[in-house]
Amino acid sequence: MSVSNENKISGLVITYNEEQNIEALVQSLDFVDELIVVDSFSTDKTMEILSRFPHIKVVQNEFENYTKQRNLTLSLASNPWILFLDADERITPELREEILETVQKPDAKDAYYVYRKFMFNKKPLRFSGWQTDKNFKLFRRGKAHFKEDLLVHETLIVNGSIGILKNKLIHYSYISYEDYRRKMVAYGKLKARELHSKGKKPNLFHFYIKPLYKFLYAYFVRLGILDGEKGIIICYLNALSVYVRFQELKRLNRVQKSAAQS
Repeated sequence: MSVSNENKISGLVITYNEEQNIEALVQSLDFVDELIVVDSFSTDKTMEILSRFPHIKVVQNEFENYTKQRNLTLSLASNPWILFLDADERITPELREEILETVQKPDAKDAYYVYRKFMFNKKPLRFSGWQTDKNFKLFRRGKAHFKEDLLVHETLIVNGSIGILKNKLIHYSYISYEDYRRKMVAYGKLKARELHSKGKKPNLFHFYIKPLYKFLYAYFVRLGILDGEKGIIICYLNALSVYVRFQELKRLNRVQKSAAQS
């Protein structure tokens, strides 16, 4: 399959301590025309593994928040098309072919959603709210950027037409209970920083009702109950992230108030 300059793809990834994911991810992206990794000074073997692949452009940058790290990575790309993956995501052979065909279409959209198949200990999680999970993964450079005021759960702003790819990517987000719990706690604290910067004040509704609603909605309405024990774990940990968010926001507001009074 011939590739013109207009069809070339830059694969982009941000990493921090991804030694268990990075090699498989690199292999999954062996079809892109350039691969750029921005690492947040990993303390495990991530950089050592990346050094085995001389074709990869690796930049280390201190992590401040996900949006800034992604926009920095995006600024380093040189090709017309961007394929932005997380370290725990994998491109299937079917999705690979669809991507390569899509970027060659004269009527291609400016950005494409890709559905994700959530893997729980290497087995698919079919419900619990993840059955409709999708994100922008493939888009034209210059047609999109990540919204600046979000620190986590970044939102891509697209200035153009939008499509959806048919094939799903594989999302190996859940490796172990402790690993996923750390992720959810970290996301909750970043979200708290975001709300704090906007002057938000939590109340009893945020502390108790909102986390409970998050669990019940995912477990019953989004059918987490059909995922058995896996569903209980995922729904609980996602609700925990909401609880942590508002507890951390309360702490940040308390610290700010103390600083103002001193």
